Amino acid sequence: MTSNKGIIIVVSGFSGAGKGTIMKELTGRYDRYALSVSATTRDPRPGEVNGREYFFVSNEEFEKLIAEDGLIEHAGYVDHYYGTPRKFVEDKLKEGKDVILEIEIQGALQIKKQYGDAVLLFVMPPSAKELKKRLTGRGTESSQVIDERLKRAREEAVGIENYDYIVINDDLDECVIRVHEIIDAAHNAPSRNLDFINTIRKELNEL
Repeated sequence: MTSNKGIIIVVSGFSGAGKGTIMKELTGRYDRYALSVSATTRDPRPGEVNGREYFFVSNEEFEKLIAEDGLIEHAGYVDHYYGTPRKFVEDKLKEGKDVILEIEIQGALQIKKQYGDAVLLFVMPPSAKELKKRLTGRGTESSQVIDERLKRAREEAVGIENYDYIVINDDLDECVIRVHEIIDAAHNAPSRNLDFINTIRKELNEL
């Protein structure tokens, strides 16, 4: 029997690639996932609720979390801090849940150093033109912020090769299924099932 232990799935992607929508669909369809809620110092967007999309905190509160080792990763992005609370993630892993972290590339690499078996996914749009169209279509950000996000995307494009998988978000339904299949496959990796492998080896030697 393969391992039932939870694993960490880090999902990154250019702003506007649709990673948040994918994660909501994934957690809505399958009850094995727990979506980690990040802490951030940015202001809420219209419709966002504290504790649901993010924990919205002050710079002082965020720096206190860093000092107390209360975050497993943190990073700066467009003049704000973002970070992942440690306790939530580790509690859910112990419960056997797969914990999804939607974070930027900087934080993803921090996670990989601490949790070597974490699965890193990078969500991409089908084209750069489509990315700009999605960002503009939000209607929630100024042209200056959109330009900053496109600039950030150009920078992040250099580090995508550090991820385990890329997922093209062209068709949402197909993309959600693909992500679920990748995580399923990760559960069956030999490195996550050493107890089972050793048991079979022992049984074979006893035959």
